[in-house]
Amino acid sequence: MVPKGKLVIIGGAVDLGSSLNYNENISHPHYIKFFEQGILRRVIVESAKAENSIVEVITTASQIPDIVGAEYIKSFNQLQVNNVNVLDIRSRTDAANKEYLDRIAKADVVMFSGGDQLRLSSIFGGTPFLQILKKRYHQDNFLIAGTSAGAAAASTNMIYRGSSSEALVKGEVQITAGLGFVDSVIVDTHFVQRGRIGRLFYAVASNPGMLGIGLGEDAGLLITDGNCMEAIGSGLTILVDGRYISETSIYDVEIGSPVSIDGLKVHVMSLFDKYDLEKHNLEIRKALKVEEGVFLKVKDYDN
Repeated sequence: MVPKGKLVIIGGAVDLGSSLNYNENISHPHYIKFFEQGILRRVIVESAKAENSIVEVITTASQIPDIVGAEYIKSFNQLQVNNVNVLDIRSRTDAANKEYLDRIAKADVVMFSGGDQLRLSSIFGGTPFLQILKKRYHQDNFLIAGTSAGAAAASTNMIYRGSSSEALVKGEVQITAGLGFVDSVIVDTHFVQRGRIGRLFYAVASNPGMLGIGLGEDAGLLITDGNCMEAIGSGLTILVDGRYISETSIYDVEIGSPVSIDGLKVHVMSLFDKYDLEKHNLEIRKALKVEEGVFLKVKDYDN
């Protein structure tokens, strides 16, 4: 069934939810600033009710939910979106709370913050909360967005562990079930900045039927009709296609040994490029700058 809803996955910036940088002043986090006129603005444009949308921010992945939630409220308010609330869900019991279920049943936009994606899958998996989200995504004009951990957990399968430096060693990258909003892909975030290309290569080599999506910081994808992906934000998105792998040693070598792969296909997407998940084709489109620092249109090549 083709979803009526929309999905936005975002690569993130400074991840204050899972591994704090103690040199930063976390009482004034700036990692959401880049959303304000770019990706976050696009989320509101794509929402059925625009600035009048009811937005619920889910901070479950974060270790500092109060700070993160307040920053999202502030950022949405700067976009004239004032009906913004935080769902501070910290346990599976919370995920069954009737008040929270009623709130997501009435929301127009749900935004998952960054942090630890394993918290999202372990807290929401199999709950009425996730069932309602999936039902609304498929049946309603409803928008689900997630950044960092929220993006990584959006797919049916997700990476939850694996260092960048040892990623192409068998057994180093760990994959588990995600929230299941989009099939046949696996998502990694902070991709360019943290050098996670090997991690995604390994994930795709072990699951060649899935398209690997590596989201850079200030990079996102708007997914409509369940299969049309449009690049949003100023960053780059890397796609890794494993369907053409001709040979790999992943099933022969011992745990802890390096893995060889032949035949991976790689695409690079930037702003407004589109990729069809069914046809597996990339359409490169040139962005037209229409406001200072903000790209909202595609160049019309007929004019």
